[in-house]
Amino acid sequence: MRILCLDYGEKRIGTAVSDPLGISAQGLGFIEAVPESRALGKIKEIAGEVNAEKIVVGLPLNMNGSTGPRAMKVLEFVENLKKIFPDVDIFDERLTTRQAESAMLEADLSRRKRKKIIDKLSAVLILQGYLDSRRMGKNV
Repeated sequence: MRILCLDYGEKRIGTAVSDPLGISAQGLGFIEAVPESRALGKIKEIAGEVNAEKIVVGLPLNMNGSTGPRAMKVLEFVENLKKIFPDVDIFDERLTTRQAESAMLEADLSRRKRKKIIDKLSAVLILQGYLDSRRMGKNV
């Protein structure tokens, strides 16, 4: 089963997809988040192209696990996404952007290159965490 992952941001939404066996994640790119109606249409289109049966959206909880303003915005987006796609999960994305930035710095990528791929890489990290947690039998 292929899973599409979204890293929702105010300006852009990073995307990644799993392999058919649900073992690994690969980045697809990003889409513009605004206007939301266009973004939702594009997500539905991408889900169809990759034959996704599920969509996972990263939830940016605060470090103490509480739901802040960013997480509330993502939850609103998820509710709208559920109106057009039947199977949507959320997954704790704490620290994935920081992990992505660290990986890019280690790879010595320029700021310009980092800016171009941060959303996609964050989506890959979220999806890989989701896939790993499923294989480990953890609740997601």
